[in-house]
Amino acid sequence: MHTPQEEAHRRDEADPGHRHLFHVPPADGGEHPESAYLAGNSLGLQPRATRDELLADLDAWGRLGVEGHLEAERAWLPYHELLTGPAARLVGARPAEAVVMNSLTVNLHLLMVSFYRPAGARTRIVIEDAAFPSDSYAVRSQARFHGLDPDDTVVRLRPRDGEDALRTEDVTDYLAAEGDRVALVLLGGVNYLTGELLDIPAITAAGRAAGAVVGWDLAHAVGNVPLALHDWDVDFAAWCSYKYLNSGPGALAGVFVHERHLGNPDLPRFEGWWSTAAATRFEMTPESRPPATVEAWQISNPPIFAMGPVRTSLELFDAVGMTALRARSQRLTGWLESLLDEVTVGRPLRVVTPRDPARRGCQLSVRIGSGSAAELTKRLRYEHGVIADAREPDVVRFAPVPLYSTYLDCWRAAAALAATVGQVTR
Repeated sequence: MHTPQEEAHRRDEADPGHRHLFHVPPADGGEHPESAYLAGNSLGLQPRATRDELLADLDAWGRLGVEGHLEAERAWLPYHELLTGPAARLVGARPAEAVVMNSLTVNLHLLMVSFYRPAGARTRIVIEDAAFPSDSYAVRSQARFHGLDPDDTVVRLRPRDGEDALRTEDVTDYLAAEGDRVALVLLGGVNYLTGELLDIPAITAAGRAAGAVVGWDLAHAVGNVPLALHDWDVDFAAWCSYKYLNSGPGALAGVFVHERHLGNPDLPRFEGWWSTAAATRFEMTPESRPPATVEAWQISNPPIFAMGPVRTSLELFDAVGMTALRARSQRLTGWLESLLDEVTVGRPLRVVTPRDPARRGCQLSVRIGSGSAAELTKRLRYEHGVIADAREPDVVRFAPVPLYSTYLDCWRAAAALAATVGQVTR
């Protein structure tokens, strides 16, 4: 009979993942030299290849100066095209539908310029009540920009009383009943707080059947769960690259626009130098001639040294594949869930992430009954070497990322939680 720690080691030997490809922070407490890093849903770890590949791009600048635009090994002028194929494959898009640019909320605003077009009674924007605050700020400011009252325009869908996660049917039922007043549905593919994976194809179909445009914030979904945006008929989507895509703090984000919208001259869009077709860019004409691809939504020339880490990461996902990662994710998360099931008994702790593996990614969120979530994560780090993250006031998030997390990490997290949160005495 194995102890839980011995069982964790046994599982790691049988299902090792790719931890060796990443830098793992040293532990700030506890008995292990490395942290049990379970905060990849907030910031992913640095791939070991990133430093050398980024330095190679910097060296090209030093050797070539401006000629690096055409003569660098990874020439700067078409550099963003190196990211297009892997980004498209990762989100289930065609190459013309995906581009890496800007940051997430900037991209959401640029996309809403095109796709939030309130008219007549159709003005509402539907989001989830537990949307990430930046999304809330963005849609409210878009409503104000169009001269609308955000309190009337933005509809926040809440879970049912006594439940923590929003059911798919709660979204689709609302769209069936009120869809003629909805201009835009903009939901998070995986909810940042609870870790719930929404049924993207079902909600997209319901929104489009109601006559609304359907967009997705995939910050917590990309690199976490398999996506098929083109086949699901999603209108647009945006995502960041610093969480599961491990591209560094504030890394460049990504955009998807379905091909049915590409090349549409009637679609409003902000433009800049990189919006025009590459073949005409240096003709220096006053009018843009945008390509019939998502690259028409680009504005400025891409920052090469910010694109490098994204390219490195996307190539890693290409090599490993989302099918394998999703399978290991479900094994890791299921193991952590079984450990937490034992820890939560008799303690003021409750897992609020859906138990159905099909309704979640690799995150499990634990609601604490008393005290501060931030204080609890501080104790986990400095007393046990476990790095999780807090969402105040009462949620601690654990993300066993399949690329680099281990079964031992999961055991350490559960054991640390048990040691830190006392059982309730009666």
